[in-house]
Amino acid sequence: MIALSLAEIAEVVGGQTHDIPDPSVQVTGPVVRDSRDVGPGSLFVAFVGERVDGHDYAAAVVEAGAAAVLASRPVGVPAIVVRDVQTALGALARHVVTKLGTTLVALTGSAGKTSTKDLIAQVLRRKAPTVFTPGSLNNEIGLPLTALSATEETRFLVLEMGARGIGHIRYLTDLTPPKVGLVLNVGTAHIGEFGGREQIAEAKGELVEALPEDGAAILNADDPLVRAMASRTKARVILFGESDEADVRAENVRLTDAGQPAFRLHTPSGASDVTMRLYGEHHVSNALAAAAVAHELGMSAEEIATALSEAGSLSRWRMEVTERPDGVTVVNDAYNANPESMRAALRALAAMGKGRRTWAVLGKMAELGDESLAEHDAVGRLAVRLNVSKLVAVGGREASWLQLGAYNEGSWGEESVHVSDAQAAVDLLRSQLRPGDVVLVKASRSVGLESVAQALLDSGNEGEVAAR
Repeated sequence: MIALSLAEIAEVVGGQTHDIPDPSVQVTGPVVRDSRDVGPGSLFVAFVGERVDGHDYAAAVVEAGAAAVLASRPVGVPAIVVRDVQTALGALARHVVTKLGTTLVALTGSAGKTSTKDLIAQVLRRKAPTVFTPGSLNNEIGLPLTALSATEETRFLVLEMGARGIGHIRYLTDLTPPKVGLVLNVGTAHIGEFGGREQIAEAKGELVEALPEDGAAILNADDPLVRAMASRTKARVILFGESDEADVRAENVRLTDAGQPAFRLHTPSGASDVTMRLYGEHHVSNALAAAAVAHELGMSAEEIATALSEAGSLSRWRMEVTERPDGVTVVNDAYNANPESMRAALRALAAMGKGRRTWAVLGKMAELGDESLAEHDAVGRLAVRLNVSKLVAVGGREASWLQLGAYNEGSWGEESVHVSDAQAAVDLLRSQLRPGDVVLVKASRSVGLESVAQALLDSGNEGEVAAR
């Protein structure tokens, strides 16, 4: 964070200083909520959670070098006491962002936010110092913490914005007003909470409503609900996609033998070829979105294409591809799942597995409400249509719907199986995997299927695969 005195911070957040001998002492380190991340000059934010109260760590963090604690009650060590810690954190973030004057890029969408954010960051940091959301910390706590990690050298601040209801993105844009706003898509993620895709579109469109007249709204030309958001912004509109009407578009899209997308990138400043290191055709749309942002911020088509071709995955458990010594390929995409990302991952598996046996180890997709049965059934059917060699559905009711969909589509028992939990899936795979197989592991985060991927990688290192 930029250096601010404790007195300045107290004024910004409307707090009272307690046990601070010298209010001119500056916060020069990061603003953190985890006591393990505290360093010299830090500001520790004491949140009260269901199981842990950050106030209990106040003495320890000051001893570790924190300048003070942002707290909701006095803690016996230097503290700025406020009525609501989350509100104060947001106010501090807005103050810092305004003071810095950095170009703020915000993005949202039902699927692909984190992967696209990582691509944007890797492209933009070739041009100038860039700070971006780590992982998917895209809520009312993670977003201001990311914003506060910017410094005087930061030119671009790339923030992922999530939403679980109407008004959430409006709140986030009030904290960190964007100059460039990107909406990727409107899908069915969290549809159980929103009530329908139209309601999701209403929430996602709050991002473009927040843009200034001299800003840019970057919209997916291939998604009608996103494209319609052009009427909700006073900013200039830039379209990306495979449509001929897109300002930034892809031509000659194809997959390499390894399942990596390649295409000809067209921007208003020129065209250049891209061959990505990521896996799956769905990354073409993500790459075009990143390219549209980079073009808006002054990069040439050649610069963008080079950066996209060299970009990798920065966030864990998102299409992480690892080949074991025995030739088994493990694709760990277990961070999260929704119908759109499930379909994209299955198509990537099919492309990667040409001439090889493929396994889809899948668990439930959460928060789908009344659409849950139909969506799980559809994913099971798609696995069969894509000729996935074997579907392993892991878990309870939703997993049984996955397996039933596969069975009804034409999987007569041998090509699909339902197992009770992650360990049962590991046991099955250890007994049946053969060298050269490709295994996709994917489910909503709550299922914890990353443990299956890790167990398979550990097995490969131990030589426990069955060679049959």
